[in-house]
Amino acid sequence: MQPKSNIVHLPVYQPGKPVDDVKRELGLTEVIKLASNENPFGCSEQAKAAVVAELANFNIYPDGASLELTNALARKLGVDNNQIIFGAGSSDIILMIARAFLVPGDETIMADETFPQYKHNAEIENARIVEVPLKDGKHDLPAMLAKVNGRTKIIWICNPNNPTGTIVTKSELDEFLKQVPSDVLVVLDEAYGEYISDPEFPDGIEFLRDYRNLIVLRTFSKIFGLAALRIGYGVGHADVIRFTNQVREPFNTSRAAQAAATASLADDQFIAYCREQNAEGLRYFCEQFDRMGLKYFPAYGNFVMVDVKRPSPEVFDALLRKGIISRARWTYYPNHIRITVGTREQNEKFIQALEQVLQEATVQG
Repeated sequence: MQPKSNIVHLPVYQPGKPVDDVKRELGLTEVIKLASNENPFGCSEQAKAAVVAELANFNIYPDGASLELTNALARKLGVDNNQIIFGAGSSDIILMIARAFLVPGDETIMADETFPQYKHNAEIENARIVEVPLKDGKHDLPAMLAKVNGRTKIIWICNPNNPTGTIVTKSELDEFLKQVPSDVLVVLDEAYGEYISDPEFPDGIEFLRDYRNLIVLRTFSKIFGLAALRIGYGVGHADVIRFTNQVREPFNTSRAAQAAATASLADDQFIAYCREQNAEGLRYFCEQFDRMGLKYFPAYGNFVMVDVKRPSPEVFDALLRKGIISRARWTYYPNHIRITVGTREQNEKFIQALEQVLQEATVQG
């Protein structure tokens, strides 16, 4: 039994370490996970109630078309129903896009340090990966545009970028889209967009009127706090969505996920609260990093990528022994860790632990 030759070298996606595993491995009673950009404030109470109401229907298949959720989201975004597709998280939409549009020999352009599932799914389809270095941690759109040729099929833009947290602005994105050939699909991943109130940050939905070759990805995993239910969506021109839908697996989102997502869309108060708490957490991290003399990328999502001045795996392991799960091991940023904004108490414990780790490293050095 031999698999496709182009997948044998592919790494399996490694999520942040589970809390229970760390407790068991290190004998700890308290562990704080700030590795996976999850919402520390949970999810809407309305979403919880919607899931409970669905318990009686778990023996029935979900609506494959997610009609109720589609109607609610279309009204919220001001788009037509046929412009929306749902998946088991936005990562599922990424898989579908690669499956629908890429064939062996196509080229696809992305940043060199960004969400790894773009590259992973393109490699599965045997496409040629064109990676463009970030510039100061940010997508270099002119350099990406310069790589476009007759074989280019898809360009991926993560905004804000994961892991660096930087953004491309509204004017930068508009200028870029004006120059991208109309037969090249641009995937704009806005998984963390709801956290941002900066007027310079572009709302990808607004660009859909002018650019038929754009699809915007969003998720209910981050600010909505539904990561465990696995539901995300894409919004684009009806033709792009139709082609993508043709490779979608049947019943790819559950009844519970659809119900929780629909209820979450109605709870603006919860989203506003999470946005405010996250902004406060970002300010706190930046203030503390400034005090400690640590450089970091401008942060726009619910995480910060900071230069800890030492090999990140060492800092990761030392933090782990103190009960803090962070994220490390970046190809082009070997001394950086990415840390998720937690509650105030969690943030303070992380800073205390980080100071101890760096001080101990200095003494040992």
